[in-house]
Amino acid sequence: MMDAVQKALSRYWGYSSFLPLQQEAMECLLGGRDSVVVLPTGGGKSLCFQAPAVTLPGTAVVVSPLIALMKDQVDGLIQCGVPAARLDSTQSPQEHQSVLTDLKTNRLKLLYLSPERLLSNGFPELLANIRISFFAIDEAHCVSMWGHDFRPEYRRLGQLKRLFPHIPIAAYTATATEHVRNDIVEQLGLQNARLLIGSFDRSNLVYKVQPRSQIIRQVGEVLERHKDESGVIYCLRRRDVDELCVQLNARGCRAAPYHAGMADEDRKINQERFITEKVHIIVATIAFGMGIDKSNVRFVIHTGMPKSLEHYQQESGRAGRDGLEAECCLFYGGGDYGLWQFLMRDLPDEAAKIAALKLSEMYNYCTGVQCRHRAILNYFGQSLDKDNCGACDVCLGELETVDDSLVVAQKILSCIVRLEQQFGVGYTTRVLLGSKDQRILESGHDTLSTYGLLSDHSRQAVRGWIEQLVGQGCIEKVGQYGVLTVTPKGWAVLRGRHTPHLFKPAEKPVNISRVAADSWRAVDRGLFEALRQLRTRIAAENRVPAYLVFGDATLRDLARQRPSKPEILLRIKGVGEKKCSQYGAEVLATIRDYCRAQGQEMDIHGPAVLACPPENRSAARQTAFQLFAQKRPLKEVAQSVCRAESTTVQYLVEYIAYERIVTPQPWVDEPTFARVAQAARNCDLSKIKPVFERLNGQISYDAVRICLACLRNR
Repeated sequence: MMDAVQKALSRYWGYSSFLPLQQEAMECLLGGRDSVVVLPTGGGKSLCFQAPAVTLPGTAVVVSPLIALMKDQVDGLIQCGVPAARLDSTQSPQEHQSVLTDLKTNRLKLLYLSPERLLSNGFPELLANIRISFFAIDEAHCVSMWGHDFRPEYRRLGQLKRLFPHIPIAAYTATATEHVRNDIVEQLGLQNARLLIGSFDRSNLVYKVQPRSQIIRQVGEVLERHKDESGVIYCLRRRDVDELCVQLNARGCRAAPYHAGMADEDRKINQERFITEKVHIIVATIAFGMGIDKSNVRFVIHTGMPKSLEHYQQESGRAGRDGLEAECCLFYGGGDYGLWQFLMRDLPDEAAKIAALKLSEMYNYCTGVQCRHRAILNYFGQSLDKDNCGACDVCLGELETVDDSLVVAQKILSCIVRLEQQFGVGYTTRVLLGSKDQRILESGHDTLSTYGLLSDHSRQAVRGWIEQLVGQGCIEKVGQYGVLTVTPKGWAVLRGRHTPHLFKPAEKPVNISRVAADSWRAVDRGLFEALRQLRTRIAAENRVPAYLVFGDATLRDLARQRPSKPEILLRIKGVGEKKCSQYGAEVLATIRDYCRAQGQEMDIHGPAVLACPPENRSAARQTAFQLFAQKRPLKEVAQSVCRAESTTVQYLVEYIAYERIVTPQPWVDEPTFARVAQAARNCDLSKIKPVFERLNGQISYDAVRICLACLRNR
């Protein structure tokens, strides 16, 4: 059966290998076993049930919470040549009848519908007369009250096991703590369910967090880095959405609003404009996003702090679903914490405690100085397998630590103590800055020894440091007005027994993340743009979103490898038989015309596309190549070129690609190479992490990387 699945992957989707845990998830369905699959957004959850559905006899019934999400997935399947349909309230009676006819005559491989429709009167009886291959519950965290988006109608899905006891059920979600996962199993009544939990790390997302100051300027800087690219901007309030949208459009940005205060039809129109790229930016409250499967969102901006890390992961996860680099910027303010506390004031006691804990953890993330990827993984009970993620503001060196953090922290804490721990952030900041505010003068606080102690710093910097000390547990905000009090950890700072880390945004250019550099390597930008224009035209002619024609990752591969024939085009990831037949002639003609005009070769496939040619090599890289030719050890080469060993490994990978080397000795021994080769079977050889995880960390990340470079040459 797995052979049939692999053939289907290639035929319909143009994929030749599995992402982590996809094969195991598919095997559960092929074997008739219940399962709960937790994979990050962009981790290929949908394919886990779509590919088995194509190969198994009968129809797979997929439960989805939103019409937009169903429509998006069905449109994508049809584009790939898979017989799929949906049933929802936007369809006409004639459309309904057509879908039901196809269902009854076994013409469908996948049927999408809502939980309400699935369990409506008469529908279970209809399904009882249909050959059902399995039930797939998408967004399964909606089943659990402990989840971040509980939906009561999802609880009723527990009836499926009673109504269809012999049909397997698979539940899929991107966000579920252990408590939520266990609740999904219990509520759905799953039997002997296999739990497949992938990494929560979205390594292609570049996380950045800054205190909010001049939000239009801050947002504008992000947009400048992503001209003519799709993005989502989240705001906490509807009023903020409308105001920001007006300002962005006045600056020439193509932006549309989306929030619950708008008419349903207006929201639907703006969502459709965003999907079809008539506007590049959607400005929204958290009411937007769950029904969108748009793969080429290149940035997500939060202009305020979300209420939990689950929400942040879900919302930032709208970006980079295609696996390419995307930027996630969060601008927070101290007032966000109080706003969420106010909005949660009517929650029942138990729910309020859970919400308050999650809010504190979110605040700690914003004000902390830990690697952003590591912080998110730690929250979900996982760990990062490397010291530097290369994809967040902390690891990219975009944050400057204050040189005298201990002294600055002691000045702030001392001021709070001298104010008798009776004032909030704003007032304490003004005292430290030496403000002539009437209230300060009348209270005599201008006579305190801490008055004006930080007057040589900006108001934004001082407020930011106070918030960071709150986030690091040195200060606590108490009561409705957020009165500042010193914690035991804060007293340890005052006594010099603990040094906090205070930081400020660095006054330096934004650094390029490792994932961005890798994903653009050897891509001809001019050809990429030509192909993107072709994609836009094809999408308009076929009235489908551009990303359903070809994803950005496919366009980059096309611009990298420049295929000349249909049989070579089919080797490109994301090009299946139907798309090759439907669009192949135009794609090949565009590539051929461009290459002729530019005097470039075609059919540049294999590892050579990743190699660094001599004319582009730095002096250090060129020296390293010469030393590798002499089979010198890595450490010796690193010392000779005065580079870190991690950088030298990158040089070695490029050298292996350029020279087409197929064995990694002397840098990796033969037994280790054999183990990596075995673990890499059926894996995408361009992705290191899945192979590293299969080896359970027993072989170093760098050794795996070197071995895969050799395997690609084979």
